[in-house]
Amino acid sequence: MERIKTVLITQARTGSTRLPGKILLKIEGQELLKIHLDRLKKCLNVDKIIVATTVDQADDQVQYLATDWGYDVSRGSVDDVLDRFYQAVKEIRPEWVIRTTSDCPLIDPKLVDAIIELAQVNDVDYASNVLEERFPDGQDVEVFKFSALETAWKNSKLKSEREHVTPYIRVNSTYKEGSLFTSVNFPCFEDFSAIRMTVDEPRDFDLIIKLIADLGTDKSWISYTNHIIVNNLGQINSNIIRNEGFLKSLKND
Repeated sequence: MERIKTVLITQARTGSTRLPGKILLKIEGQELLKIHLDRLKKCLNVDKIIVATTVDQADDQVQYLATDWGYDVSRGSVDDVLDRFYQAVKEIRPEWVIRTTSDCPLIDPKLVDAIIELAQVNDVDYASNVLEERFPDGQDVEVFKFSALETAWKNSKLKSEREHVTPYIRVNSTYKEGSLFTSVNFPCFEDFSAIRMTVDEPRDFDLIIKLIADLGTDKSWISYTNHIIVNNLGQINSNIIRNEGFLKSLKND
């Protein structure tokens, strides 16, 4: 059997403190999770998509829906998301793993493909567009070798490292002057980091409703970004701290 080369894992759970059940909220009859997955299905450089949810009973619905839509599902730890990722692919052992999060419904499949290509052409352990945060929040893509994931799984000790999957890889990457993992950042021509297309709070959801009402669900990240800027839609969900959950984890280490 030919080895599966690229597996995209998107982490998905209903337990959110700021907006419970957010990934199952609907816009025009479609759950945010389905919008997210159907966009990712357009990726040309992805061989397989796995929805990595938790063993919590509340996430039975995530498994049911994702399976019904035709996607593979793996269930694992609620808080140790690094372990959840590793368990999802340890039997497959793909060459490359792509990480996205399901609270980003408008993730751009062409951007995902471009970052995968960057990783593969440069043959690095880790490539992403988050080593320098210049893309809108909600367009974060990380690509890493399975070998890097396995090394992180074996060696990560801090709660923040286990809960957020890639901190151990990033901190020990050559881009951050580490030596364990070769790495490269996918550049952005302008700083759009103040733009939010992720869904953490009700007002984030309000913005996504507006974007989809105006443009639909099939536009590029830059089309959505320009629409937000031109129409001053950023005021809907401004002043929310980026990566707030990760920052809280760091404080608890």
